[in-house]
Amino acid sequence: MPDLDSKNHFYLGRRHDLATGQTDAQAPLLLKSKDLTTHAVCVGMTGSGKTGLCLSLLEEAALDGVPAIAIDPKGDLGNLLLAFPNLAPEDFRPWIDESVAARKGQSPDEFAASTAELWRSGLADWGEGPERIQQYNDSVERLIFTPGSSAGIPLTVLKSFNAPPREILADSEVFRERVASAVSGLLALLGIDADPVRSREHIFLSTILTTAWQAGHDLDVADMIREIQDPPFATVGVMQLDSFFPQKDRTALAMDLNNLLASPSFAGWMTGAPLDVGKLLYNPEGKPRLSIISIAHLDDAQRMFFVTILLNEVQAWMRTQPGTGSLRALLYMDEVYGYFPPVANPPSKRPMLTLLKQARAFGVGCVLATQNPVDLDYKGLSNCGAWFLGRLQTERDKARVIEGLEGASAQAGAGFNKQAMEATLAALGSRVFLLNNVHDDAPQVFHTRWAMSYLAGPLTRGHIKRLMDGVRERFLPDANNAVAPAKPSEPEVEKPARQAAAPVEKVDGVDQRWVAVREKLPETTRLEYRPALLGSGKVHFVDRKPVVDEWREVYVLKSQNEQVPDGVWGGAIAYDQCPVLVDPPPADAARAPLPADLANEKNYRGFARELEEWLYQEQRLTLFECRALDEVSRPGEDQQAFRDRLAERARLRLQEELQKVEASYAKRVARAREKIAKKQSYFDEQNSQFWGRVGGFLMQVLDLVLSMLGNKATKRKRSTSVTAARRAATEHGQASRAKQALEEAQAELDELQAEQEQAAADVRSAYGPDQLELANLEVSPRKSDIDVGQVVLAWLPYELSESGAATPAY
Repeated sequence: MPDLDSKNHFYLGRRHDLATGQTDAQAPLLLKSKDLTTHAVCVGMTGSGKTGLCLSLLEEAALDGVPAIAIDPKGDLGNLLLAFPNLAPEDFRPWIDESVAARKGQSPDEFAASTAELWRSGLADWGEGPERIQQYNDSVERLIFTPGSSAGIPLTVLKSFNAPPREILADSEVFRERVASAVSGLLALLGIDADPVRSREHIFLSTILTTAWQAGHDLDVADMIREIQDPPFATVGVMQLDSFFPQKDRTALAMDLNNLLASPSFAGWMTGAPLDVGKLLYNPEGKPRLSIISIAHLDDAQRMFFVTILLNEVQAWMRTQPGTGSLRALLYMDEVYGYFPPVANPPSKRPMLTLLKQARAFGVGCVLATQNPVDLDYKGLSNCGAWFLGRLQTERDKARVIEGLEGASAQAGAGFNKQAMEATLAALGSRVFLLNNVHDDAPQVFHTRWAMSYLAGPLTRGHIKRLMDGVRERFLPDANNAVAPAKPSEPEVEKPARQAAAPVEKVDGVDQRWVAVREKLPETTRLEYRPALLGSGKVHFVDRKPVVDEWREVYVLKSQNEQVPDGVWGGAIAYDQCPVLVDPPPADAARAPLPADLANEKNYRGFARELEEWLYQEQRLTLFECRALDEVSRPGEDQQAFRDRLAERARLRLQEELQKVEASYAKRVARAREKIAKKQSYFDEQNSQFWGRVGGFLMQVLDLVLSMLGNKATKRKRSTSVTAARRAATEHGQASRAKQALEEAQAELDELQAEQEQAAADVRSAYGPDQLELANLEVSPRKSDIDVGQVVLAWLPYELSESGAATPAY
């Protein structure tokens, strides 16, 4: 019997014979995980078992280490958090429906006990035990996010108009789709059903987003309001802006958006964790996440807005990942009705279609589920390779499903038997599904397995709150984590003076700055200011391999003694932010002597030239390189974040290398097994002949003994007995040699398997995320790309003890 926990296989049930109504306990249905990279659709009416099947699929993904984002419009998916390894009544008690217990004539405790027993026996019947539930709980971090609500983990979408990654910017078609769907989602939230071609609101907002994103600027809702009132362009197409969209109408649109932003009902969207697909899929330690996005509490417009933005974010994240043939992540959406219709074009349809067409190359599988098959775009779903079909309600439903199956089979170049499919669909019963997988030779009928998670039904907001209490705070370190409207971007910082609100004091024309005291000094000490140089600059790091194009702003601080050295910046300290500057201290504040060179304004030009040389010599962009995976960290990405990002790539490479090891040994192992089978057959034959000879010999001896007792023994009988003994001995020798040959063949197989296990262990060691070797990779700046700002005289506060010892107080 196949291993139910075989890596890269999902155990979904057992094969079922529709003719006899019997389920084969020895024939589990194992779906290859990589088959889901060509996506799947699950269709079944209420009571068909669709929810149990889809939850089982997500459980299997978790067991296999595949992260998932699951969009939950009804509240059923939260049941994935109700997996209890102990299967104790007290585990089930908080989640049972007490009204059901009353109808059954049981107390809540009695009903919880009977439910626990039901789950224990149900799982046992399907070969699942407490260990498998514990493995599921340990394999994945399960979370419930609630955009627009604090019941679960709230999500904020105010950063969801950030410029997409350069991979999307470089693809003009995908970029246009991203703009169109983002604008459609925003207008849907405002209650505006806008045609992307005819609607001036849609065209105008699309122009704003296109202009900002192509310039690499991020926008939030507050920025959008400002851009609507004062857009950074004067024409739309060939028409003047005021002719195309007059100021009065633009103000009205801005007011509508501002009213939405200020509305109490929208306040929930202003707080929470940012919508970051990478963090929805993995925690900071690299552990896979099953992120359930519950949107049951939202109205239709808000659901459409959020789903559209989420699909866009998944698409953007996907394009930053390397290509793979393995399953990297799952995007599951329950009750997709309304989001992917056959005729209309809601904002969610375009990004959904793009994912179905392109996600395969990046190892992202989409799984869509519905009980309303007539409301799906089957032309779009022809991109789905796996169809899970349960009991359908009407002939019209069956006809639409057949239409979709024909399209999917044609897309994959596979055959399709329409009459056989119609007959099979008509015979399906509860929890019995037909799997039509273009990667298999023929459709398969199976009975779904027992879900490990307790199917308590749709979870209420109170249930979700209970599950996420104690977890929510990790995502919201600040209880008042309201996202304030963003201020307009400031011009490029050119001088440290721009960071200070302090007045400028002159010493013979030299600009001075005063660095703030870090904290209140003890009363036993006194304060003294000592001179230093503070300079700013921008350093450009460019490299083709790795691909780097990074500007870094640097503030350089160098304290000075009475005599300024030739290398004025030697030993300076570089900061990525300007030190905090304050108003000048009182005139009677103690100051150290000012070197004459620092009091001469003309010297500061030379200081600036020397700063440029110092930046060129000292500044380096340090990246981390993983040669095993041919990956380089991104600018600003620390080592732990880089390792976290490599974890997914390492997992995929590990799977690939393990598959290579398995493939390299497969034929040798098969030959060794075949050799054992032959040796076993030969040994069985020789052993059988030996015992046959022994039996014949014993009969001859018995006959001889009886003859001797009757004085009828003959020379011939004695000779026959001796011959039988000789033949038995011969057969024994042959049987012994056959046994030895069998044992040698078995030893060869054992040695081969041990060698294979060692090779697999070596691969696991080489590609374990914690074992990956990282090397430092330094990128030097180009001298022509160093831009030095102003160099000023800075006064640094020092704490002087009673003994005169000085300690920096900044």
